Amino acid sequence: MKMDKKVAIQGYEGSFHHIVAEQYFGSGTKILPCDTFRQVAMAVEEGDAGYGVMAIENSIAGSIISNYNILQNDNLQVAGEAYLSIKQNLLALPGVKAEQVEEVHSHYIALQQCQDFLDTRKWRLVESEDTALSAKRIAVNGNRSRAAVASVLAAKLYGLEVIAPEINTVKTNYTRFMILKRFDHTIAPDSDKASLYFKTDHRQGALLRVLRQMEDSSINLTKLQSYPIPAEPWNYLFHVDMEFDTLHDYICTLDRLQDVAQSIHVYGVYKKGCELESN
Repeated sequence: MKMDKKVAIQGYEGSFHHIVAEQYFGSGTKILPCDTFRQVAMAVEEGDAGYGVMAIENSIAGSIISNYNILQNDNLQVAGEAYLSIKQNLLALPGVKAEQVEEVHSHYIALQQCQDFLDTRKWRLVESEDTALSAKRIAVNGNRSRAAVASVLAAKLYGLEVIAPEINTVKTNYTRFMILKRFDHTIAPDSDKASLYFKTDHRQGALLRVLRQMEDSSINLTKLQSYPIPAEPWNYLFHVDMEFDTLHDYICTLDRLQDVAQSIHVYGVYKKGCELESN
């Protein structure tokens, strides 16, 4: 998919969000780095970026609950999704050997993902706000005693070398990303997946009645996630991802859900995502 507008990402050039943006929209995509997920949403909402890329869940760490609240923004729409195989690498300045490294810098989650490998050395682990930013700082500062845990793309962008590839402990580690755009009601004719939330009342069996509407249809429920309503303590919304064969099947099921749920909000209807490689 080619486009002229910028794509907002959480993180910096060389991050996994950047990899998803380039593979989803095409090489040469203009990137707008953002410090937080909310800044990504704001950039899309205000037109500073045509699209946004936002991680929503990881196959090991689970859902990023705070990002479900971002999806509730009425000015945003889910336009697609992508699944990225997360491969962490140890990067250093050209010519640096592992024996010369004293410190390893990266985001705390990346360090956790590589704990088994990092435990084999007596390196000092230093947490930072972003994997790619850690790589960039090493390149800028020229410190040969430091290494970073980051992507191969970060190594290429900042002139670093991969001194240990794919050091993450779990090799089947995937992150799911949502592609965001400004709300425009558009539904592609080849769409086969939808994301939405619903709210039930407090009657006995209320949740079960909603779920049965999907059980009795051709819909494939791929995710059900509860998360709290900040303004209503101890009350919850239920996020649902559903796959379907035809838009007619989806519309019929949505009509049935509206009959039994207290409220429903559709984040987006889009084409089911494929798996991408980070290296």
